[in-house]
Amino acid sequence: MPTTVAFIQGRMSSSRLPGKILLDIAGKPMIQRVIERTRRARTLDAVVVATTTDPSDDPATAFAASIGIPCTRGSLHDVLDRYYQAAKAHQAEIVVRITADCPVIDPAVIDQTVALITSADFACNRLPPPFGRTFPIGLDVEVCTFAALERAWRESTETFHREHVLPYLYEGTTLSVDTAEVARGLSPRGFRIAQLHHHPDYGSLRWTVDTPEDLVFIREIFARLPDQSQFTWYDVLQIAQKNPELAEINAGIRHKTMTDVDERSKNHKS
Repeated sequence: MPTTVAFIQGRMSSSRLPGKILLDIAGKPMIQRVIERTRRARTLDAVVVATTTDPSDDPATAFAASIGIPCTRGSLHDVLDRYYQAAKAHQAEIVVRITADCPVIDPAVIDQTVALITSADFACNRLPPPFGRTFPIGLDVEVCTFAALERAWRESTETFHREHVLPYLYEGTTLSVDTAEVARGLSPRGFRIAQLHHHPDYGSLRWTVDTPEDLVFIREIFARLPDQSQFTWYDVLQIAQKNPELAEINAGIRHKTMTDVDERSKNHKS
């Protein structure tokens, strides 16, 4: 079987919530929550933290080392290059992209998404508009072959391609329903795309941590979990449905789009 490696992307210099990846969630740094959840996925051969060479990320690197997790360091703004260099260093044939601001990431959803890559170059459980999403924001998984990643790394020149890692693969794709849970398509650049769907649609729910309001929301969720390690996203959903007032905490947050880039990236040269 191909070597499948999950790379957890994170940095301390987040513009909306600086230092967020090491902020406490129920007694553990957020990135540790993400690592532990990701490591439970059965389809992965390894889990690696992918941070930056910026000195501000020294604490993140030190923390990964303290819990025995491999860590690679790369470009601050060219995240595509960071992923490519990390994947090459770890000889990953299948690359799984997870972000360090998703502390309720679900191992089963990771496995379901990875399973789609057997007949695709890029698989995911969410895409930006007009594709839409049916999983809550915060369960995001992207998977690609190393060959597809390498081609994107070699050919893409747009700033948002480099910062958001994989838009070059799926940009402009038209998807059609394959099964009740999967839509497929061929991108204009010739990549086979597969997207995992969920019914009913919960795509409007926001469970990621990108702002102070998001952090408050997630801490409230963890405070209500009977088991803060062994839970599924359906347990989170049940809490959210039983406590609808929690959704008001971060209801006003605008989710970033595929073409939104950090102002600091605009003058960066790939």
